[in-house]
This record gives sequence, structure tokens and C-alpha cells, in this order.
Amino acid sequence: MSITGGAVLFVVIWFMTMFIVLPIQLRTQGEDGEVVPGTHEGAPSDFKLGRTMWIATLWALPIWIVCAGIIISGVITVDMLDWNGYLGERVPN
Repeated sequence: MSITGGAVLFVVIWFMTMFIVLPIQLRTQGEDGEVVPGTHEGAPSDFKLGRTMWIATLWALPIWIVCAGIIISGVITVDMLDWNGYLGERVPN
């Protein structure tokens, strides 16, 4: 795996983790009873983006290490994931 491939893998895992972490410990304006005029009561009341990003990073890093380790070690290869045999049907040059 190249450095660019590793970075792309981390970014994909980080965003997936971020979307999972977003609703955790979310307090809505409706739950707090203080709805700002012009907003929906399901809108967050006290959202801390930095904290959420930090939690997503702390979860994404070990997941990325495991995924990168599997890819680098060759435990699972692309050929193993070719269930329909499409990779074997390459046209000769």
C-alpha cells in the first residue's frame, strides 16, 4: 500500500466513524426546551464539533491500523474477494 493509499483509507474510515459518532450524546433543542426561533426542535443545542472530531479520530486510528495491517500483510487480497471471477477474464494485450 502506498502512502497515498494509506491516507485515502484513513480518510474513508475517519468519515465513516464520524457519521457513527455524530448522534452519540447529542442533545436537541427540543430536549432542552429552548428552541431558537427559525430552527427545528431536532437541531443540536450544544454541539461541540472539535470534541466529536477528536472522538472520531480516536476510534478511526485503531480501525485503520487493523485494516492497513491486513492489507500490507496479505492476509486478505483482492483475488480472494473476486467471487465472480471477473479478475481472471482480463483481455490479453
